[in-house]
Amino acid sequence: MTKKITKALIPAAGFGTRFLPQTKAMPKEMLPIVDKPVIQYVVEEIVASGIEDIVIVTGATKRAIEDHFDAPNEDLVQNLINGNKEKVLEQLKHISEMANFIYIRQKGPYGNGTPVLEGESVIGDEPFAVVWGDEFIYAEPPRLKQMTDVHEKYGGMVISGVKIDKKEDLKRYGIADLEPVEGNVYKIKKIVEKPDPDQAPSNIATHGAYILPPEIFGALKRLSPGQKGEIWLTDAINLLRDEGVSLYAVVVENGKYYDTGNKLEYMKTAVDLATKHAEIGEQFNEYLKELVNGTKN
Repeated sequence: MTKKITKALIPAAGFGTRFLPQTKAMPKEMLPIVDKPVIQYVVEEIVASGIEDIVIVTGATKRAIEDHFDAPNEDLVQNLINGNKEKVLEQLKHISEMANFIYIRQKGPYGNGTPVLEGESVIGDEPFAVVWGDEFIYAEPPRLKQMTDVHEKYGGMVISGVKIDKKEDLKRYGIADLEPVEGNVYKIKKIVEKPDPDQAPSNIATHGAYILPPEIFGALKRLSPGQKGEIWLTDAINLLRDEGVSLYAVVVENGKYYDTGNKLEYMKTAVDLATKHAEIGEQFNEYLKELVNGTKN
């Protein structure tokens, strides 16, 4: 019987060099999308998928993440009460109460496998989810729920798949060579990292979220660090696959992918969600129309 996924891990220890100088003292995961930081969107997806134990692996200058998900301090609470802003106060309380947060400070070599390995003592001997802290998907049902449903049926390892519409963008991602299973579920034969678009095995990028067995920790420990001492999660996944652990891709249905890992994609995400925001969406759309028409001074 496949164990139910009850824990998720968010690697959030990177330096955010693409956003310097903004990220010199502020975590890239805390960059705002209108009025919420990126990592809150990630946490909301995890919680909406039925997972409430969330391990966040942080590094230097990342204290703001812990502060954000902590309960509001008494001075702020009193200020909001005095200003008759009880609705805002309830929103802040909900942020700290929507999950059980566990924080680990990253140590060890560079590479995205290191923060996953850091979670071993908390995750223990059970399968778990890994979701990056600088991208998210709006989907119905949530992307991670689609993935956990597949894991409960098939077991093994599961990676989210995203259709890449523009052929020239295939070179930016790890593209999967796939074998159909059923519906939006595929077996992954191999993943080609950043292929030439004309030689890509499909238009499905596999990244962003993972369901992994506890054996991934042993696989990570068995890896030989690269030239710069880095440990990569994909290498450990490939190692387990080569040893017989099934690897599946779930091509996310009814979803939209938001990447905030570089400046241009971050700005696209911020603008797109601003146009849909309940408070400012209508006015912001009017502003954009004025910009396009050249009528805004």
